[in-house]
Amino acid sequence: MAEAPLSRSTLPVLTPALRRLLVLVLVGAGLMAVNSLYLLAVTVTEQVSGVVLQNRAYLVMFLGHLLLGLVLMVPALVFGALHFRRARWRPNRYAIRAGLALYGSLVALFVSGILLTRFGVFEVNDPAVRSFAYWVHVLAPVLAVWLFVLHRLAGPPLRWRAGVVWAGAAAGFAALALGVHGLKLLHEPDMVRAFEPALATVPAGEAIPPGRLMQDATCAECHADIAAQHAGSMHRFSSFNNPAYRAAVDEVRSVLLERDGDVQAARLCAVCHDQVPLFSGRFDDPTYDPAADPGASFGIGCLGCHAITAVNSPVGNGDYSIAPPPRYPFADSDSALGRFLHRQLIRAKPAFHKRTLLKPVHETPEFCAACHKVHLPQALNHYRWLRGQNHYDSFLMSGVSGHRVDSFYYPAQAEAGCNGCHMPAVAADDPAARRMDGPDGEGMLAVHDHLFAAANTAVAAMLERPAQENAARVATMQDAARVDIFGLKAGSGIEGALQAPLRPALPMLEPGGRYLLEVVVRTTGMGHALTQGTADSNEVWLDVSLSAGGEVVARSGARDATGAVDDWAWFGNAYLLDRAGNRITRRNAQDIFVALYDHQIPPGAAAVVHYAFDVPADAEGPVTIDAALRYRKLDTRFVRFMQGDTFERNDLPITTLAADRVHLPVAGGAAPPAAAATPPAAPHWERWNDYGIGLFREGPRGESRQAEAAFREVERLQSALGQGGDGALNLARVLHREGRLDEAAQALARAAQQGAPPWLAAWYTGLIARDQGDLDRAIEALEALADTRFNAARARGFDFGRDYRMLTTLGRTLYERARRERGDARREAREALLTRARERLAQALAIDPENAAAHHNLSLVLAELGDADGAAHHRARHEHYRTDDNAIERAVSIHRSRNPAADHAAAPVAIYALRPDEQYEHRAETTFQAQTASHPR
Repeated sequence: MAEAPLSRSTLPVLTPALRRLLVLVLVGAGLMAVNSLYLLAVTVTEQVSGVVLQNRAYLVMFLGHLLLGLVLMVPALVFGALHFRRARWRPNRYAIRAGLALYGSLVALFVSGILLTRFGVFEVNDPAVRSFAYWVHVLAPVLAVWLFVLHRLAGPPLRWRAGVVWAGAAAGFAALALGVHGLKLLHEPDMVRAFEPALATVPAGEAIPPGRLMQDATCAECHADIAAQHAGSMHRFSSFNNPAYRAAVDEVRSVLLERDGDVQAARLCAVCHDQVPLFSGRFDDPTYDPAADPGASFGIGCLGCHAITAVNSPVGNGDYSIAPPPRYPFADSDSALGRFLHRQLIRAKPAFHKRTLLKPVHETPEFCAACHKVHLPQALNHYRWLRGQNHYDSFLMSGVSGHRVDSFYYPAQAEAGCNGCHMPAVAADDPAARRMDGPDGEGMLAVHDHLFAAANTAVAAMLERPAQENAARVATMQDAARVDIFGLKAGSGIEGALQAPLRPALPMLEPGGRYLLEVVVRTTGMGHALTQGTADSNEVWLDVSLSAGGEVVARSGARDATGAVDDWAWFGNAYLLDRAGNRITRRNAQDIFVALYDHQIPPGAAAVVHYAFDVPADAEGPVTIDAALRYRKLDTRFVRFMQGDTFERNDLPITTLAADRVHLPVAGGAAPPAAAATPPAAPHWERWNDYGIGLFREGPRGESRQAEAAFREVERLQSALGQGGDGALNLARVLHREGRLDEAAQALARAAQQGAPPWLAAWYTGLIARDQGDLDRAIEALEALADTRFNAARARGFDFGRDYRMLTTLGRTLYERARRERGDARREAREALLTRARERLAQALAIDPENAAAHHNLSLVLAELGDADGAAHHRARHEHYRTDDNAIERAVSIHRSRNPAADHAAAPVAIYALRPDEQYEHRAETTFQAQTASHPR
């Protein structure tokens, strides 16, 4: 009898072909389970321990995960569709619903995997989308296993044993692999200093091949936006491809070879400028030819920063650890398939890439300080330790960072590091893009700008780089400073009666009269001193001119036919000398000995520049005074050295950082235009305050009396407004420095009542109490600062526990207090105070290990505690870091006797002259600022 045809409800759900397909899917799923559990175990262990366990073996397993997932996707989805087609009419609706849910979880698993895998033609970079897809991809397998069990429980009995065996195998494999990872961590290569006097540490036993650091082209395959920014950065042009650096380092190498017989001391330059030649060992070759080495023109590439794994101390001089990061599989492949797999693996597994190349240290100012803080060691100058350029401490010891206890001004919120100014957010469609606030506060997908825009407009001009790169640099400088033509005195001396502030009041000038002009330069938008860096060859100067009848009749700061600025102008630079009293003009760091003067202005501070001028006897109309703060990266002396016999003129870009103009009436002449009486945007009290700050910074041999008068006026103006406290507080600064302690204490009390920041009041309370002998009160005030016990300061991100000057003062005060505890009965109290002093001084030295004062005081403390070896160590450190005053005096005296302009500028109070001089060009300056637009990005 013939069999009845099968109905749809009795149709077998698995044909032989489907059964074979199911076996394939289950075997693949089992392998995927082993693989996934291993990957998950490594990830979880990393999250818990904070230690990176991923390595090449892990990446091979991840590649297997990726390939196996792509291979499984089609058969798994095809099987599910065919299986449902045959099973959908079965009466077991529970099994069908579980099966459909299982199929949905598999779809979610595969779709999320595709979203996470960047295929080049299809990439999802939005962090929020990727985060959602990641958690779907992690949780979907768990849901799939649960639904599979539910689906099977509704049908034939499950074979639990096979599942348990697979689970045990997966867990055992993961545990074994984790153990192997741990063993490998115990055998990490030792890091050694192999390139002294540079302080960088590298893996022991081998040089770093150039190709391991020269990976920018590979990075650009994914990070095109960042690569384009970096291509114009000064990091990119840090090495022999920078004409200015090339000239300086070539001379250094030549001098050292003749002096020492080798060029190893020049490693100090190379550790931050020439990483590829240095770490490959090529830089040490006296016959090294940069033209024959592509690495000599590579500069600081992507891995020059991102291969740095740690900063070992805050002393600079390249004290970082660098090691080529672990490489993805097929990184060295020459085949198209290998290169494709390499790129695809990076795209699919960027977390390993990020964890090995982007570390928390990269976000800290200490990371930048590794190269932007320098000292000159004895190996270089054959003399002694000397401080070089130092962006880091200038930033750290400022109100901008929120660490300095006695800044003149503070921001609304502390700036955490260098990146906020030098790596702003720029919109980008880049795998590294993250949601950030743009210039207007709006959220956008962006990266940190890798142009690192700062103030070096010279190199881009010399190399004829695109104009927008320097436009970005100019944009960063527009808020750096402010110039204020503040006041006027009759006569040419500083003792004359001051008429200020100019505008809205406009004093009447007498034809033929002689006057003293008071110009204030204030830093406003900088986190470090103006200019910092190579302050001996940077050129910042005031260009001040006097015009009558539309013609410039007198000037200071003009340039001659070669582009050189008048030596008698005011310069905001550091004027450096060698030990024979000659000026440092070639960036010849090996010869630097002492600064004749340093006119750099710290963040949130000011300088006052005095100009004597004569009103023309025949002046009939208003007299116009223009003051502009100009900046040029390289002065003419250095450009002449750099260009040698080809030098004709210094035509490097000039940027006007700030400018001011005032029209003053002349007796018997026409009135100035109505707009001439419009004052600058800053309120009167702030203009007076800036003026007083500039006078105060001249020091005790400067204009303390005039600073006192200025701050009394600030207090009067702020009292009328019912706000502030700056005037009384700054008055207390002056009075304290002059030793008028009772008056200083009274001014400080008024400042506290008027709303001065409590931490500033605490600082001067401590200093005044200390000078009055009340050490307990001084200690109480200083320890409140060391612990930042001020809610208002904490809310603004301030932390005064990093002000090492304050910590050193606290340590010294504790030491002096301990010495008052005499006799055996007071020994315990004495030792407790000495212990506290030791801790505070050690805290200061952890932040600034080269602090001579802290070493000296710690040597005294340790001697009192009976630690003779420790005391001797810190005495030696103090001797190492202290200033050699006797030698300095000789070099300074020699130079001042030879150079009248420099001798004049080095005086505590210098009066510059606006003078007619046909040698200098009196035409209007064409500045780089006028030739470029704002930052185009």
